[in-house]
Amino acid sequence: MIRHLLSGADLDAGTATEILDTAAEMAAVAGREVKKLPALRGRTVVNLFYEDSTRTRISFEAAAKRLSADVINFSAKGSSVAKGESLKDTALTLQAMGADAVVVRHSASGAPHRLADWVDGSVVNAGDGTHEHPTQALLDAYTMRSRLGRLAGLSVAVVGDVLHSRVARSNVLLLSTLGAKVTLVGPPTLIPVDIAAALAPGTAVCYDLDAVLPSVDVVMMLRVQRERMNDSYFPSAREYARRYGLDGARMRRLPEHAIVMHPGPMNRGMEITPEVADSPRSTIVEQVANGVSVRMAVLYLLLGGNNR
Repeated sequence: MIRHLLSGADLDAGTATEILDTAAEMAAVAGREVKKLPALRGRTVVNLFYEDSTRTRISFEAAAKRLSADVINFSAKGSSVAKGESLKDTALTLQAMGADAVVVRHSASGAPHRLADWVDGSVVNAGDGTHEHPTQALLDAYTMRSRLGRLAGLSVAVVGDVLHSRVARSNVLLLSTLGAKVTLVGPPTLIPVDIAAALAPGTAVCYDLDAVLPSVDVVMMLRVQRERMNDSYFPSAREYARRYGLDGARMRRLPEHAIVMHPGPMNRGMEITPEVADSPRSTIVEQVANGVSVRMAVLYLLLGGNNR
């Protein structure tokens, strides 16, 4: 097993499959009356979040606690970071406290990689800038495999704001490694020209959502990250929804078995309508639940399963 999880590129097919299989075993724990395992008793996991987060932070916290680890939640707001403390000095402080794993979310792309140079424990990237979010890709892959029974050979459309999406990048890398074919769909202004070739040679790019819907197994809608947009990337929210939003009519063009995914939080009515988000085809709530099992698997294999 790898020492850190910083990128989807860190995972080969065997390691990724081991994590997904372990997550399936962890999911069985959620159905028990006592949802805890003693696997990481005595270990300390630090959640180091420089950006606001609800789903990811709580998911990692729940995962660590279910494995009986001690959890320290560190928020940049109200800490020494607000007084100007550098990432390196924060890392050295955590090192001195004996952190066995640091789960980090940071607005700067590459911050987890730097952190991994400064601490002895494992580092898990919980999202860095517009770069990557590997555990989100793992939980998405787990959800696809749970619903559709396989990953190899699946056709997956990743739709929307690819330019600012760390979720898209990690999913392209991981799903391609596991044998799925990924098509990036969105307006030309939100799909970097060379991203498909840079991430995975088999990745396709399409600017017409309606053209790809009849032939895909999975549609993954991305949140339009308006907070990261300094320029106008499309005429209006209404125009974006008309061209690239997934509504009931478009959902009915999907194959009967196809599923709809979204990493959350959603802009309901923009990239996805309530009718689609709340439909039986939607896996959005499942993704949240699966996230805990997948993150349990990651922490277990990094800290417990490899007997470091």
